[in-house]
Amino acid sequence: MDSKKLTSSNGAPYYEHQDSQTVGPRGPVLLQDFILQENLAHFVRERIPERIVHAKGSGAYGKFTVTHDITKYTKAKLFSNIGNSCRMFARFSTVGGEKGSADTARDPRGFALKFYTEDGNWDLVGNNTPVFFIKDAKKFPDFIHTQKRVPKTNLKSATMMWDFWSLNPESLHQVLILMSDRGTPHGYRHMHGFGSHTFSMINAENERVWVKFHLKTKQGIKNFTHEEAVKMAGENPDFAQEDLCNAIENSDFPKWTMYIQVMTEEQAKEFRWNPFDVTKVWFQSDFPLIEVGEMELNEIPVNYFAHVEQSTFSPSNLINGISFSPDKMLQGRLFSYPDAHRYRVGVNAHQLEVNRCPFSINNYQRDGFMADSKDYGDQPNYYPNSFDNIKPDSSYKDFEYELDSYHVAHYNRNENDDDHYTQPGLLYTKAMNAEDREHLVHNIVESMKAIDGPKKNEIINRQLCHFFRANIELGMKVALQLNINIDANMMNHSK
Repeated sequence: MDSKKLTSSNGAPYYEHQDSQTVGPRGPVLLQDFILQENLAHFVRERIPERIVHAKGSGAYGKFTVTHDITKYTKAKLFSNIGNSCRMFARFSTVGGEKGSADTARDPRGFALKFYTEDGNWDLVGNNTPVFFIKDAKKFPDFIHTQKRVPKTNLKSATMMWDFWSLNPESLHQVLILMSDRGTPHGYRHMHGFGSHTFSMINAENERVWVKFHLKTKQGIKNFTHEEAVKMAGENPDFAQEDLCNAIENSDFPKWTMYIQVMTEEQAKEFRWNPFDVTKVWFQSDFPLIEVGEMELNEIPVNYFAHVEQSTFSPSNLINGISFSPDKMLQGRLFSYPDAHRYRVGVNAHQLEVNRCPFSINNYQRDGFMADSKDYGDQPNYYPNSFDNIKPDSSYKDFEYELDSYHVAHYNRNENDDDHYTQPGLLYTKAMNAEDREHLVHNIVESMKAIDGPKKNEIINRQLCHFFRANIELGMKVALQLNINIDANMMNHSK
């Protein structure tokens, strides 16, 4: 192999890489040693702001292949034929921790997918849980603050977490999942993924249905117990990253099967709960899973920072035939995600390799930090104009629909929207076995033991009332192990 010349950033070869230029062997360093200046200046700028949430993560490239026909629901070109495939990128992450945190922390896991399709990049930005803690994006900053650090001590706080959860009973469904062993998955390969939100699909006849996305791991579900997760956090805080890299490098490519649930607009009107409430699930007995395709991850990026750290995902990156819904959390994310990318990576983040659509890009966005003209050259930056041949395609017109004629207000509930207990109760009694329930109670107690301060009893009793409302047995077991005396007043409040 021919050797390569060492060069500076402008491509000029140089020789002295390790020794600074000085006045004599022991004299001061000269400012004119521009290689020294260049290397140090670049070095202190090698980090970009870390993500506010999902800061610690792993990523890999792969392929998505369509295995079943869903053209009756969507006109998306990706799904137009069985056997269609596209390159994709996945990023998995913890939610509340910083970049140096442990992969095995008790936390939901981000499950973000980017599909490089001929109609543009489609981002499915979800979690490893089908629900979330809150249903309105207006609460999101406050919620995340409780998962971070106390401003005074800069320490994590069980008190503020449980205080927020106890004051927001809509969080109970997700809290029970988080406190189960599903809150500490055995790496990223052994967990399911969910779009979580309700999305929509529009078919060639311009008919709309509501959908939820599921990705089931083909490696099988595998979780750490609380004690195993804590132990692994000390032994190998990068366990999930190492596990994913080792599997792919050993050609043990992880795979997931994609499914959708479908709800018609008529069914949505009759659904017991708000079908756009991300704290609720659609029961699979009523809306069965429909198989769509297979996702395989088979390539570790050549550079973690360039591809994983600088990757950006947004639920606003949709393709023709897949669209959004009135889900309040989703509507907030449509704005906040691309806004976060503009702050963290820059206005031209979409031009980076990992985020770049590999097919044609034609628009009138120009300039900004790190602008690259390869897509547009010297073409006009305004529309309409007399010089280029870019024309809007009417086949991509947005789906037209009527909004119900409600009054504009700050709505916080409709009928049944305040039922925060039925589904968590069913999760406890129907979805969990005896061992799952035992571990759930143990994990809840271990976390709630750390609540302290003058409001300790108030917070614990308020949360216990939520547990009782979901399931009497759950509330009793948690109270017993916390050595809380159950009085008639608490039981009455739980009814």
